[in-house]
Amino acid sequence: MTEGFSNLPDIDTTRPSAARMYDYYLGGFHNFEVDRQAADQLLKIYPQVRDSAVANRAFMRRAVRFMVSQGIDQFLDLGSGIPTAGNVHEIAQAVNPDARVVYVDIDPVAVAHGRVILEGNENATVIQADARDIEQIINHPDVQRLIDFSKPTGFLAVGFFYFVDDEGVKKILETFRSLAVSGSYLALTHLSDDDEVVTNDHIRAAIEKGKEIYARSPNPLYWRKKCEIEAMFEGWELVEPGLVFVPLWRPEGDDDPGLDDPAALAMYGGVGIKP
Repeated sequence: MTEGFSNLPDIDTTRPSAARMYDYYLGGFHNFEVDRQAADQLLKIYPQVRDSAVANRAFMRRAVRFMVSQGIDQFLDLGSGIPTAGNVHEIAQAVNPDARVVYVDIDPVAVAHGRVILEGNENATVIQADARDIEQIINHPDVQRLIDFSKPTGFLAVGFFYFVDDEGVKKILETFRSLAVSGSYLALTHLSDDDEVVTNDHIRAAIEKGKEIYARSPNPLYWRKKCEIEAMFEGWELVEPGLVFVPLWRPEGDDDPGLDDPAALAMYGGVGIKP
């Protein structure tokens, strides 16, 4: 664990954290032994988990670049996790220094590290909140200060909804739809146990192991079929190439992670525009 974060309040080091496990998959250092042990159990049976995490982040970067190219200059990122290189604000503000970003996460390590990174950046902030409490988030002073929902907004739920139950997902998406004006975008990724993914007993066993491991954390996993993920874009029009395995969403080069076997990453991604 990085020096300076070990004494933060409200950190439960007895149970693995999804945000810290994700940080470990990405090669980060903001994690504890309990996180590494849980992650290693899953990596042992399904090493593609690490590639899935990398591909998920790569999708986010491509999606943000696309949104910026379409004129989006404000972003709300739910379940943003522990920041790594190539964050939303870095991508957006490299093109438009006035672009505004609000990150939301419940994990205190993610929030603390985010605040260190964003110190002095008046156009980006991170708030600690349960992203499922979407009304509290929308009314948060920092969101009200930085996001003008009367203008097109980029809503991000990358690697997030598979930690939220059906009722929570429904509530968040309804809020997004009610807030989003024409020209807004929604980007999301989601783990799936669809038939395109579960092609053999080994993959089926890996999925069950993943459910077991994350059930020990505050963040149980909710696997969904492709049709269920596609339904999350109700009220939005999917942009090309639609809902696809994350490495296949507008890849930028032959070395993009997961292109050799995109289905093995068990994750779909897509971007929709509000008509």
